[in-house]
Amino acid sequence: MRLLVTGAAGFIGSHYVRTLLAGGYAGYEDARVTVVDKLTYAGNRANLPAAHSRLDFVRGDVCDTALLRELLPGHDAVVHFAAESHVDRSIAGAAAFTTTNVGGTQSLLEACLASGVERVVHVSTDEVYGSIATGSWTEDWPLAPNSPYAASKAGSDLMARSYWRTHGMDVSITRCSNNYGPYQHVEKLIPRFVTNLFEGRPVPLYGQGANVREWLHVDDHCRAVQLVLTSGRAGEVYNVGGGNELTNREVTQRLLELCGAGPEMVRHVADRKGHDLRYALDDSKIREQLGYAPQVPFERGLAETVGWYRDRPDWWKPLLEGGAGDAGGPRAFADGAGAV
Repeated sequence: MRLLVTGAAGFIGSHYVRTLLAGGYAGYEDARVTVVDKLTYAGNRANLPAAHSRLDFVRGDVCDTALLRELLPGHDAVVHFAAESHVDRSIAGAAAFTTTNVGGTQSLLEACLASGVERVVHVSTDEVYGSIATGSWTEDWPLAPNSPYAASKAGSDLMARSYWRTHGMDVSITRCSNNYGPYQHVEKLIPRFVTNLFEGRPVPLYGQGANVREWLHVDDHCRAVQLVLTSGRAGEVYNVGGGNELTNREVTQRLLELCGAGPEMVRHVADRKGHDLRYALDDSKIREQLGYAPQVPFERGLAETVGWYRDRPDWWKPLLEGGAGDAGGPRAFADGAGAV
């Protein structure tokens, strides 16, 4: 088995590849992996083994169809994580999100079609559904994205669906809730708040912190992606939830406690433009059809994540000092909730 994984120097993709190389997915213990990553500010080569007999790393852009057509022959499947993913950055500049998320997905699918690689898992987000006041989204819920990031991911989902419907490609789509865990970039809520507190800085909370998100440990998400790769059906969408629905204020309180900080460290800041109030996924489909269930309780996973950042300043401090892209650096953003 040989897989090509895009965006695997980022948070979620790197976890998937590290688990794969460690023999964490049954039947894939000997799988070879080709990683394609552009190494933008959110991609970090240090997230992956420096060398591994079953890993080939290629620095490249998913928009580069010629490169993909050169790399893809001989691969059995593609797992597509590569994306611009931060809502605030998309508000500051949407063009890169359209280019990478929509154009890059189309480029990848076209290269797969030309190379005869039929099996593709396209990793998406619950944000494509918009905001929901009560209840939860099923996979057939209409798409109503409210940020340029979410709109670009919705566009990439529809592009993936079109290659299934038009060309008969074996493409499945996953839509997950908010991820957390080790190696997450410091622009996102949990690592942003944790690293701020470790440095004695206040944490910036949007509005009154009433926005509700459902939290999913990255290991549970990657297990779900692997289940969809091996057992998912062509043309199907699978919601992947964590079952942990909390306000940003509640998450902030837990982080303060874990970091030994008090409420005086919270700074309420102006709310994000078009900030979605609540996300909630109905993931009964993947549970019933593929046997998925999250295994990491939120309290344990959060404590372990805080512990990882406490132990790894060598990993996150360089991200605060440079390489943060063009949108003001990681300290310019106040939330990061909802982005994959």
